[in-house]
Amino acid sequence: MSERPKPPISQRKQPRQARSNASVAVILEAAAQVLAAEGAARFTTARVAERAGVSVGTLYQYFPNKAAILFRLQHDEWRDTTRLLAEILDDKAHTPGERVHRLVHAFLHSECEEAQMRTALRDAAPLYRDAPEVRDAREAGEAAFGRFIDEALPSASAEQRVLASNLLTDVLGATGKQFSEQPRTPAEIHAYADALALMLCAWLEATSQASASAARTPHQAASSNTE
Repeated sequence: MSERPKPPISQRKQPRQARSNASVAVILEAAAQVLAAEGAARFTTARVAERAGVSVGTLYQYFPNKAAILFRLQHDEWRDTTRLLAEILDDKAHTPGERVHRLVHAFLHSECEEAQMRTALRDAAPLYRDAPEVRDAREAGEAAFGRFIDEALPSASAEQRVLASNLLTDVLGATGKQFSEQPRTPAEIHAYADALALMLCAWLEATSQASASAARTPHQAASSNTE
């Protein structure tokens, strides 16, 4: 039995004029409002068109189906979040520990501010989970964390760095999802972010010291053997 073809998720028409860009922006804003109000299960192109004040035909000029709209919302959210986190991680004016602290605060605030939208987009994920753009966005985020870990743990082996990068992203993702599932006050977000950052900074420092010590040991042993 052949697999059922998946709906296209690429934007159908790339806007070239200011008016077209404005139309896409209006449609995406309306889509975000419908998604937040109705959830992924009741998200339809008709509701989006009605909220945007455009015809369904106009909407279809830019997006072939609701999956394409949802993916564009998710892609934009991924892009903005990845760019923000990458800027923090790549900022060598601050120590690795300071960057982790800033990273955790920025990530948790982002998760909590857009919790409802993120939940709805996760519900819609089956529509586009296997898209190449999803893989590209994920890889861009992984690359930013990889660069940071390479700098923060210079003495660690390649395997240790991969493990550290995966652990950092997994902990942030899991705790951010769990913490943002209910409304939080700014004070709660700040306190939780401080505690999580402290834990991650302690882990990063301990890992750095352990890998540096392990790297020195063979050298010291070799020096002793030559004496």
